[in-house]
Amino acid sequence: MRDSAPRQAPSIFNDVLGPIMTGPSSSHTAAPTRIGKMALQLLDGKLAKAVVTFEAQGSFAACYQSQCSDKGLIGGLLGWDPEDERIPSAERHAEDQGVDVVFQQADFPADHPNTAKITVESTAGETVSLVALSVGGGMIEIIEVAGFAVSMAGDYYELLVFVPSQQAERAATHALRLLAARGLSCRLAGQTRRNGRTLLNVKSSQPVPAAVLEELKAVPGVKSVKYLTPVLPVISQQDSRVPFRTAAGMLAAATPGTEPWELAVRYESARGGMSETEVLAKTRYALGKMKAAVKLGLSGELEMERILRPQAHLVAKANARAALVPAGVVNTVIAWSMAVLEVNSAMGVVVAAPTAGSCGVVPGAVLGSAKEMGLTEDDEVKALLAAGLIGVFIAEQATFSAEVCGCQAECGAASAMAAAGVVQLAGGTARQAATAASIALQNVLGLVCDPIAALVEVPCLGKNVLGAVNAVAAANMALAGVDEIVPLDETIQAMAEVGGLLPAELRCTGLGGLAATPSARAIAEKLLRR
Repeated sequence: MRDSAPRQAPSIFNDVLGPIMTGPSSSHTAAPTRIGKMALQLLDGKLAKAVVTFEAQGSFAACYQSQCSDKGLIGGLLGWDPEDERIPSAERHAEDQGVDVVFQQADFPADHPNTAKITVESTAGETVSLVALSVGGGMIEIIEVAGFAVSMAGDYYELLVFVPSQQAERAATHALRLLAARGLSCRLAGQTRRNGRTLLNVKSSQPVPAAVLEELKAVPGVKSVKYLTPVLPVISQQDSRVPFRTAAGMLAAATPGTEPWELAVRYESARGGMSETEVLAKTRYALGKMKAAVKLGLSGELEMERILRPQAHLVAKANARAALVPAGVVNTVIAWSMAVLEVNSAMGVVVAAPTAGSCGVVPGAVLGSAKEMGLTEDDEVKALLAAGLIGVFIAEQATFSAEVCGCQAECGAASAMAAAGVVQLAGGTARQAATAASIALQNVLGLVCDPIAALVEVPCLGKNVLGAVNAVAAANMALAGVDEIVPLDETIQAMAEVGGLLPAELRCTGLGGLAATPSARAIAEKLLRR
């Protein structure tokens, strides 16, 4: 039996304005870090060795080294979070701690291009295996543990209770009663049988004290218990009910005078059981990371060793000395979006909004516009929330995964989000924010993902600039009263359909588009030799 509960609604901070991470890829660096951290928690003792097997025909296998999945996984296996600045040197830290991590490829059944099998072994000889997916934007799903089917996204406190199958019903009842008696809100999310044993998967929105875990292990029939803590910033609530899940629902809930950011706070407060103060604080924290990335990128002091070299500062300096075609806010937006993407490529800390490959779009468009408009940090916080809410609707109805939908799901989605953020800066309405987002996304339908040498650098840099400038244009169109013709929800659904029509070569495999040109192949070969 798998989890029959309704699918948890997306969270602005889990799914959209995050993860906060070291570059270069949310799917291939941040998600593996989270997977590694989940795998580590399956062991009772100290980690000694991990064997990571990527499905040979999938996206992981093609670019796990170039997009630093190996570094991310090792960082997670060492217990780190995606924003840990030590991740670029994770191999050295693992070696220093005597942890052996082996990477390999093999053919095995996999329905998702980002599938990995991991076996972890403790110093005491305990071994546990899992199968995990990176599903886009840094989000994950553990679909198998020790051969048992599960569904864990890292947003709950998870109890994995192993019992003999003939005692499963009694043990499940006893365990849930025990947890309830200790004041914990839990539910049995899965019950899977295999070889005479049953795995009970119990989810809790609250941490389970060590004393309660010991009581649980003493329940008659229980053979072992594994306890995993969340790896996402917002913990899911058992009875979470969001006020809307689509743009149409948002507009129906918007009363005259309600600003887009207020609707975002209303949504995320309900989704995560947080107060308005907590929502604003989390947004401000993400804003600070974005600003730090802009500043670092504009310094021209990044160490970049692959395709790109620091160039954002060139645009900023040329703009300052009036050497560019006068374009007002646009030239600032170009420089700032470039700056953040360059930090990402250099494995600096960025906010994936909604992915690392598109991390320059929202800060470039929203923060660049706010700077030129002379607005405050409070205004920027509100704009990020407005942007995040649009991302929720995309996460709900489509995907942020370029492996599934191409770059329209990354830079395209970010452009739609940023357009709504710019509308918020200008004092626009919720309807104008939705209109701007729809126009922005319509403009980039079919945008392919064709990274040269499987790196998040080229043409990602230009596509971030495209998305940021497109966002400003779409916002101005909406503010002027231009009709989007096709509502945002329908545009999002069209994006998902278009993504399904794109060939695999144009979905982040590095096998088509610009990645397949002679110049790109020469770059890839040069980097391989290096």
